[in-house]
Amino acid sequence: MGEREEDDGDEEEAWLQLCPVEPLPSQCCGGGCTPCVFDLYHRDLARWEAARASKDRSLLSRQEPQSCPSGLNPETFLAFSISTVDKVTEDTYLARFALPRNSQLGLRPGQHLILRGTAGGLEVQRAYTPISPANAKGYFEVLIKCYQTGLMSRLVESWRAGDTAFWRGPFGGFVYKPNQYGELLMLAAGTGLAPMVPILQSITDNADDETFVTLVGCFRTFEGIYLKPFLQEQARFWNVRTFFVLSQEDSPEQLPWSYRDKTRFGRLTQDLIDELVGSCRRKPYALVCGPSEFNKDMAKGLVRAGLAEGSYFLF
Repeated sequence: MGEREEDDGDEEEAWLQLCPVEPLPSQCCGGGCTPCVFDLYHRDLARWEAARASKDRSLLSRQEPQSCPSGLNPETFLAFSISTVDKVTEDTYLARFALPRNSQLGLRPGQHLILRGTAGGLEVQRAYTPISPANAKGYFEVLIKCYQTGLMSRLVESWRAGDTAFWRGPFGGFVYKPNQYGELLMLAAGTGLAPMVPILQSITDNADDETFVTLVGCFRTFEGIYLKPFLQEQARFWNVRTFFVLSQEDSPEQLPWSYRDKTRFGRLTQDLIDELVGSCRRKPYALVCGPSEFNKDMAKGLVRAGLAEGSYFLF
């Protein structure tokens, strides 16, 4: 009798060791991804409970979905080697990651990835949008802003070529389709420029896409504007306008002449939003990305400027 109880106890302990562990709050990026890390936990917990009830461990095994040519999928983190890490501003890095067998990442314009890392003894996850072209082969690039108190920032600042980073995806509630909108108004603050880049490039790379784009980048200083060569190149297309709003500068004379006519100083105010919407050839569909307060302010401003609630998307 005692031996049977001991066997039952060993069996119970074995099942408990197989039970999935509930994620910590720091392991959720807060971006509303589907599946979220908590969605995956509850799914795995239900699978474990069913397997335990039927005493069939084979129910715990599953075939992982492969949704991208690179092997990337939304449910499982995949390791990617870091090719280069460049510091582009005082607090922002551009990291390039190698893709196996010269493959493509497989994201559509507007989608993002989740990065997992460990810093300060905690596992953290954050959402980032690759800025490399959707058809780039053998690599993808991500622009990451670091913060003094950010856990993920500590990890990114420690990256060196040859290190490994773990990503899963793709995710995203907005996926761009050619000629889906007659006109796009892009409002971006800082690294909120990232999701706009692949969408803009997909438009200018496609001769059949006649979408008109107005891109407004909000930065603190002229030196802090990301991807200047790319934005200058894009502004040469017939259907692209670029504007900049600099919050910590006030003198156009200090800017290169090619930026003076398309740069405003201060904040992206309601008057400027009204002017931008009014200068569009038709009512635009707006894309907004930046800090949460920026997104909230822009959403209110766009509605006041005459856009309907369903005529904008907040990344």
